[in-house]
Amino acid sequence: MTEADSSAEGTHRLARNVRFREVWAWSMYDFANSGYTTVVITAVFNAYFVAAVAGKAPWATFAWTAALSLSYLAVLVTAPLVGAWADAHAAKKRLLFYCTVGCVLFTALLWFASPGAVALAIVLVVLSNFFFATGENLIAAFLPELATSKAMGRVSGWGWALGYIGGIVSLGVSLAYLMTRPEGTPASESVPVVMLITAAIFALSAVPTFIFLKERAVPQPAEANPWSSVLHTLREARRFQDLRRFLLTILFYQAGIQAVIALAAIYAQEAMKFTTQQTIVLILVVNITAAAGAFAFGHLQDWIGHIRAMRLVLAGWIVMIVLAYLAEGATLFWVAANLAGLCMGAAQAAGRAIVGYLAPPARLAEFFGLWGLAVKAASIFGPITYGAVTWIFPGNHRLGILVVGVYFVIGIVLLAGIDVERGRKVALDVTEQ
Repeated sequence: MTEADSSAEGTHRLARNVRFREVWAWSMYDFANSGYTTVVITAVFNAYFVAAVAGKAPWATFAWTAALSLSYLAVLVTAPLVGAWADAHAAKKRLLFYCTVGCVLFTALLWFASPGAVALAIVLVVLSNFFFATGENLIAAFLPELATSKAMGRVSGWGWALGYIGGIVSLGVSLAYLMTRPEGTPASESVPVVMLITAAIFALSAVPTFIFLKERAVPQPAEANPWSSVLHTLREARRFQDLRRFLLTILFYQAGIQAVIALAAIYAQEAMKFTTQQTIVLILVVNITAAAGAFAFGHLQDWIGHIRAMRLVLAGWIVMIVLAYLAEGATLFWVAANLAGLCMGAAQAAGRAIVGYLAPPARLAEFFGLWGLAVKAASIFGPITYGAVTWIFPGNHRLGILVVGVYFVIGIVLLAGIDVERGRKVALDVTEQ
């Protein structure tokens, strides 16, 4: 699979003139940026923000979710513009580089987020997460250029699987550093160094992406007003009914996923009384489970079909929510957490592949911008729902996770009526016009 002429007919995996090395380089970006979301958003800095920066104030969890929601609101507003501009100038890779520099820089600056510096921490989280999320949209838009329509699930799964391994590496290196610190070292001295470690791993791991990944797009005609192409897409929404319905489905199930990602460590420590070290070990193991889920479900999706695979994943999420709510001891919570990891990897890989399958090939960045818009909209109200519940009902994290579970129920209901083959035909017909 290393020859330039490895075509779809010969491999049923890679697109024509795509080498496996390039797919690996594309996947390495998932490896690189997963360290940010794993360490900063999920495992370390979120709990540090609540406990140290905000001093466990009653509003601390809500402030954390509000900061994330603000960053996702900024992405929601700009994502369609970024996607349309990238298509018009064939500049996905160039914009991806700028986003990478931005996320690495502002992650490193979290070094200065000391106890009491709530405003500074919020600003840095908003900026770093904005660049992370925008880069996530751009890297996803390369997928249909690398894989055939019949293999998007497995190739997307490769990326997500390697991404979770990247999260494991970043979190593992951070844990190794923390374990070298003398017992009793305050978090205000160790966590800032972890932020530098995370930024450095992101920067180094992303290098293969910018060396080997090619920009295959050609400039598309664009109107003077960047919003014009977005408005045109929205006006044509009736032509993409299956894609439109799936984007609505994403809006709800991703609200639940984003809440779990943003609040995993907080729930473990506040509801289950885990220590920081126990929480990090838990999330390390969950990342391994998520990697397995992304890889396995990518292949399963290509085998049993996109919608059946996604329905199975969302059912798993509902079971996970019930187990986490009922868990009183560590054993059942470990089961719930690993089920979440399995479903998380599967849902992320499956969702990205379905969007790539239903999007018009000539306007990939624009439509992946809409995918990003749906995910970021979910990221606004998903975590903040949890934060609001724990503020209105002080300390009731179990109620918070139960309320978030409703989003998965809505998602599985909305899957009914989606016909991916019908949607694919519409996308191809539009491209041929």
